[in-house]
Amino acid sequence: MKTIQVNNSIQFGETYPFVLIAGPCVIESESLVMNTAEKIKTIAEKLGIPFIFKSSYDKANRSSIYSKRGPGLEEGLDILSKVKEQIGVPVTSDIHEPGQARPAGDVLDILQIPAFLCRQTDLLTAAAETGRIVNVKKGQFLAPWDMKNVVKKLEEAGNENILLTERGSTFGYNNLVVDMRSLPTMRTYGYPVVFDATHSVQIPGGNGTSTGGKREFVPYLSRAAVAAGVDAVFMEVHPDPDTAWSDGPNMVKLDELEEILKPLKEIDETVRRLNSVKNYS
Repeated sequence: MKTIQVNNSIQFGETYPFVLIAGPCVIESESLVMNTAEKIKTIAEKLGIPFIFKSSYDKANRSSIYSKRGPGLEEGLDILSKVKEQIGVPVTSDIHEPGQARPAGDVLDILQIPAFLCRQTDLLTAAAETGRIVNVKKGQFLAPWDMKNVVKKLEEAGNENILLTERGSTFGYNNLVVDMRSLPTMRTYGYPVVFDATHSVQIPGGNGTSTGGKREFVPYLSRAAVAAGVDAVFMEVHPDPDTAWSDGPNMVKLDELEEILKPLKEIDETVRRLNSVKNYS
């Protein structure tokens, strides 16, 4: 499997520890973003977990027309640039249109393709052509083997810096289920795999004009994913999720993050130790 490297400091790959990608769902304010990034960094450094900060400058796929979306491309990228420079961690965010790829690529270390847009050829091509790492979230409507076509689009656009993210599959109405077989399946395409622990516990549209969720299941699913051998875990984290602009019901509370991560670190070390013994033998 290909190793993906970020800023000469973080590596995604089967011989490296899992990476944490975390932050508030959407940029609500510069102060919230900076404070949250700094606190997550402190926790990650304490546990020895590589950390990349994520927050969206625009949530373009909200349930309601009245939902808050974020500060927009220009202001959002400015805030994320400050996180990168002042907090000293790599950053990632969603892009929604091909025209956003170039300016976002000038700031972001990883361009994230939302699940609903994972088959948009022009968007994938524009992201790939920036040369940045491209993290594609598997659509809720796709089987894991369908992601081979996504990988091929990125490769044909000249980019092999690819991450693939599992975020649950549609299961009837207003529900998602995670098939853990998806994780090793997508890994066979030659690129690292990320598990999105918080979007996987969403109840899409379950609150009528907003998405519901069951954050209490995040620890269980994330442990199972790390045991399956994922290369990174994605978690949306907020100091007070119940007041958050977006994804509050499924976001992890900042003051609970460390206790959630501790067993993940232990499981990851065990899995990689067993894999190294297997490979050596």
